[in-house]
Amino acid sequence: MENTGLCAPWLFLALFLVASFLMIWRLERMADGGLEGTVLGTLVMPYCSGIGNLIFAFVLGRKGGGATEVFTNCLVNNVTNMTLVLGLPAIIWGMNIMPAKKLSAAKPRKSKKSGLVHEINRLSLLLTLMAVLFFTGTTWALGSDGRIDFFDGLVLVGLFLFWQCFHVYEVLKSNAQQNKSLGWTLAVNLVLLGIGAYFVYVSTDWLVSWISNIHTGFISKDNMGWLSGWLMVLPNAMLAFYYGWTRRPEVVYTSQVGDSHICIPLCIGIFALFKPIQMPSFFVAGVIILLGATLVHFLFIIALGRLPRLIGLALTLAYGWFLYRGLLK
Repeated sequence: MENTGLCAPWLFLALFLVASFLMIWRLERMADGGLEGTVLGTLVMPYCSGIGNLIFAFVLGRKGGGATEVFTNCLVNNVTNMTLVLGLPAIIWGMNIMPAKKLSAAKPRKSKKSGLVHEINRLSLLLTLMAVLFFTGTTWALGSDGRIDFFDGLVLVGLFLFWQCFHVYEVLKSNAQQNKSLGWTLAVNLVLLGIGAYFVYVSTDWLVSWISNIHTGFISKDNMGWLSGWLMVLPNAMLAFYYGWTRRPEVVYTSQVGDSHICIPLCIGIFALFKPIQMPSFFVAGVIILLGATLVHFLFIIALGRLPRLIGLALTLAYGWFLYRGLLK
């Protein structure tokens, strides 16, 4: 692939997308083995859709790349997820976490059970959105002096590990209550996910090296943070549009919100353990949009149990303002 000349970047981009598709395909199978709904979206999908961001941080760290690019990558990824990637499915299909109640006397017990599932999904999503507010706010506070250093990185990684331990406990408790097991197929799925992650690493490593050698134009090393951030968003967008099309808005939401935890605080925290990160010029604008979008999601989910199409349009327009502040101003 490296010797195909001008086709090489396109081939490695295709490899990245195919590997991401492989991971998404196995996620569907894992949903049948004890990981469902918001747990699947919060605990498993973020690692698959966010593995590119982790690998990007690792590759730049190994190559001695700029720390600011890592932060830009994470900020672009998170803001795109919370505005554009959630806003477009809301416009197209609607994002109803709590479906409208229908007057029907048939099967009241089944209806009651379904309502309980939707309520649990809503509460889980609200908790995850609160975590985004907390993690982003913490990162803002730690970076208020213009940098994230080693000890700041320890705090961010520690927060993420505690959050993940909480969700592992929830999975084990839920499966114990329902007398379910994750099954032997979990090992097979994890192996296939590992294969997908390896090819994501190979493609990311090559693309980073390729862009690093380009010094002029928009596609160049000067915009590596933005370009890599958009590239890592592609798996997230595939998840959002697939589960939006299959009418599973709770997974659309938690996969995107959960991915935010991979970037902030994990990617930033891990990189800061090796090299201090200087805050980019659009740091404040990006954080304000991210916090504002998260708060909008939180308020509409708690009040209406859904994200209205009009608000989805507003979030999409807010993303346009983010691009203006980051690229043009």
